[in-house]
Amino acid sequence: MRKINEECGVFGIFGNENSDVARSTYYGLYALQHRGQESCGIVVNDDGLFNSKRDNGLVNDVFTAEVLEKLGEGNIAVGHVRYGTAKTKGRANALPIVVNHIKGRMAISYNGNIINAYDLRCELEMDGCLFHTTSDAEVISYVITKERLKTGSIEEAVNKAMHSIKGAYALVVMSPSKLIACRDPHGLKPLCLGKTNEGQYVVTSESCALDATGAEFIRDVKPGEIIVIDKNGLRTIEDHVGEAPMKSCVFEYVYFARPDSVIDGVSVHKARKRAGMYLAKEFPVEADVVIGVPDSGLDAAIGYAEESGIPYGIGFLKNKYIGRTFIAPGQSVREDKVRIKLNPIVDTVKDKRVVIIDDSIVRGTTCARIIRLLRNAGAKEIHLRSSAPKFLNPCYYGTDIDSRENLIACKHTTEEICEIVGADTLGFLSVENVKKIAIEAGEDAFCTACFDNIYPTEIPKETKKYRYEDKISVAKMKENEEKK
Repeated sequence: MRKINEECGVFGIFGNENSDVARSTYYGLYALQHRGQESCGIVVNDDGLFNSKRDNGLVNDVFTAEVLEKLGEGNIAVGHVRYGTAKTKGRANALPIVVNHIKGRMAISYNGNIINAYDLRCELEMDGCLFHTTSDAEVISYVITKERLKTGSIEEAVNKAMHSIKGAYALVVMSPSKLIACRDPHGLKPLCLGKTNEGQYVVTSESCALDATGAEFIRDVKPGEIIVIDKNGLRTIEDHVGEAPMKSCVFEYVYFARPDSVIDGVSVHKARKRAGMYLAKEFPVEADVVIGVPDSGLDAAIGYAEESGIPYGIGFLKNKYIGRTFIAPGQSVREDKVRIKLNPIVDTVKDKRVVIIDDSIVRGTTCARIIRLLRNAGAKEIHLRSSAPKFLNPCYYGTDIDSRENLIACKHTTEEICEIVGADTLGFLSVENVKKIAIEAGEDAFCTACFDNIYPTEIPKETKKYRYEDKISVAKMKENEEKK
């Protein structure tokens, strides 16, 4: 399965002079670790001098006390946690990326997927740009740099670059004197703003990272908004605000975000509970206990139990020292992790009719393994419920679903899937109700294209990131060279 998409977490802080912004960024990234476990990085700005560290690994492995000490103090910092796909793994693609150009320096932290990245890359290569990574962030850095050479400020360059960059993005840019943050006009990727008691501004993917750094939540960044923070305070540019309808990714509420986060004014925990309540109404069943698959299925399981009146129980013990299976690059790695990640609590499920709530069913392999664990633990009946609808379409905006090829719902009916995974009954939350789980944001405020094929942007014609990504492209280039 060729993967092209990613899901990451971004963090930026504008502090006081000689602040320990590196440690604050470390705390923020630690809170965002669920968004990416392949690599991470921090860049500290000490009055224009950039000190950086980025590497493969978890935040607490890469950023030891010694490393944080070497990063030193400063007044601005940006950080990043990354989930890389099978094609884009490696330290070279770790972020933030640092760029040196004739008008200064900048560091970029980014979450999303640029649907015209291939076209932009080809255009930039024709202008003489040399690429060293396969990350969208490098494409974005060149687009912003080109605009910066023609404009009077970094925020103006970012503003102009947003006309060229299409797709989903939450972007944090650090210059020698400013911190810039922006969100794509559809608001597909989350981004919020906070402030500490010491007057330090923080921008990050989720509000849980604000809590971790002692910052108070101010508000979400508006879709299309550019926030500029410098020594004079905070100001905004809203040239792109309102140019597209809001379509934030509903899968943030279903799976990606931490349940203690609030995104676009909606509690993720509350949204997941609602999903479970809707499931109980759509697919009632007689059972003895409701359990959830840790972690993102737990809240929905509580909602199902409350609505149905069936007792809620803790069905699994989760190994807290292993990453999330869905975002582990490569199917074989995903399956290995399931084997050691969860262990059923026999007393909860033995001789019971069990309702098990999972956040989604994408490929089906993880569900099948979990159900086998429950059967072996003595469960009498297993009724599987998914708090997401059927995945039927690829995502072009950052969720790791790049084609219909390995989506189990594209090949099998609900009854067939139920038999394949080994459940007694199976139910998927409807598309109609998944739009209501975060109703405070508005029923039409979400992208649900992976469920209903209704995309908020044009579908990209070319989905590979760069020309050297597969053997076919390389062979064509070789053939062209031979013809010459």
